[in-house]
Amino acid sequence: MATQYILSIDQGTTGTTVSLINTKGQQKFKQNREFRQIFPKPGWVEHDPKDIWQSVTSTIKEVLLQAKVKPAQVLCIGITNQRETVMAWNRDTGEAVGNAIVWQCRRTTDNCHRLRQKGYEDKVRNLTGLVLDPYFSGTKMQWILQNNTEAKKLSKKGKLCFGTVDSFLIWKLTGGKVHATDVSNASRTLLMDLSTLSYEPSLLKLFQVSQESLPEIKDSMGLFGKTDKVPGLGSGIPITGVVGDQQSALFGQLCFKKGEAKMTYGTGSFLLMNTANQKIISKKGLLTTVAWKGCKDKKATYALEGGAFVCGAAVQWLRDNLGLISSSTEIEKLARKVKDCGGVQFIPAFAGLGAPYWDPKVRGTMTGLTRGSEKAHLARATLEAMALQNVDIVETMKKEARANLAKVRVDGGASANNLLMQMQANFLGSEVVRPKFIETTSLGAALMAGVGHGVWSSLSELKKLDQVDGTFKPDMTTKERRLRLAQWHQAIRGAQMIYQ
Repeated sequence: MATQYILSIDQGTTGTTVSLINTKGQQKFKQNREFRQIFPKPGWVEHDPKDIWQSVTSTIKEVLLQAKVKPAQVLCIGITNQRETVMAWNRDTGEAVGNAIVWQCRRTTDNCHRLRQKGYEDKVRNLTGLVLDPYFSGTKMQWILQNNTEAKKLSKKGKLCFGTVDSFLIWKLTGGKVHATDVSNASRTLLMDLSTLSYEPSLLKLFQVSQESLPEIKDSMGLFGKTDKVPGLGSGIPITGVVGDQQSALFGQLCFKKGEAKMTYGTGSFLLMNTANQKIISKKGLLTTVAWKGCKDKKATYALEGGAFVCGAAVQWLRDNLGLISSSTEIEKLARKVKDCGGVQFIPAFAGLGAPYWDPKVRGTMTGLTRGSEKAHLARATLEAMALQNVDIVETMKKEARANLAKVRVDGGASANNLLMQMQANFLGSEVVRPKFIETTSLGAALMAGVGHGVWSSLSELKKLDQVDGTFKPDMTTKERRLRLAQWHQAIRGAQMIYQ
């Protein structure tokens, strides 16, 4: 009998990765394709939905061809996605109404400020676990309705579909038969009540979004629909796992118990801690989110989350904008040429500061430059910034969850950088554990789809799949750590003063 696979679609901010993962939880084949990033104005970020769909279908074809796998060998499909990015399309034709507004986009900063001034911050936080920030989907939908004439007309006729990327892909994969999302993605919209796991009418009214335009909220594991004439894939393959990318990485890291945490290094960096069935509403700038909900679970699993908007994107900036390196993997070798940053401080706030600061006005700053500053100093300062911004999140999380976090699991492309991982362990004062398979976002979606399809019957069965590549232990003194953190926080305060 031919080997059977789970097809995992990881639709990210800069590209799409499609993987074939066998029933032992092993990735056998993968393909990635990048697509255009569109920057219409300073602080604005868009994607063309056609580019996203093309990247998905072409990558599916490529991976099946490369693996010599027939569509009949695909058991089921898992989808994971960039989360807060919003798309709008015509319910009748399936045609997109304008470009997608990407999670990094800051165009709704003024709207968020007005809502905060009117006193809605606490209401939104208590219901959704989120903050009033341009990052999230609700204000993006509101902006589209206020500024896109076609969307406004379609909404009045009941023919507008809003969705995050998962909803768009489900719609396209099922030939427009299913308009659905899962609880983890819905929990990022500013529109879902964390307690009821349903859209909250008062929030829909606040953001002027009609419920009929929104996707049905489903459990993360279970049947969402089946493919319908998908190029290269055909019809009848069930979609049985859907989850936001950071929650997917938490699941892929097998962090199923309360207090277990992971850190993902992607375009941004994100730390999530499993809080089981407990919703911890942060008072210090963290987010409360739904991690997942299984088809057999009575309650959702929740997580505390903190994210920095720019992580791997800072390395891309050094590569593409400054030309300091020709490939992202070169940064470790360059940074190792110097023993420290030479006084250079880099705050990579290209899209504002995320948790725990939530300051959308701050922009990237670099200080401490002298005639002696070299490319290597900038490279090392970039890696240190990537690690230091995560420390702020971890320290806040430890206080609010009353957890020790002596160990943090890591994944994502930059986790392959040994220098960065050692920096992270040093600045955290905690062990950093890296699995053999660092693309746990793709793995998480596949494992969820497998559970939803019955390939695995329990989470304890998945625990047997764990394999560790390496553990990084702190080798910095407490005094050295405190001094470096003090310098970092001074640089943060300086950047905030500049952009008041």
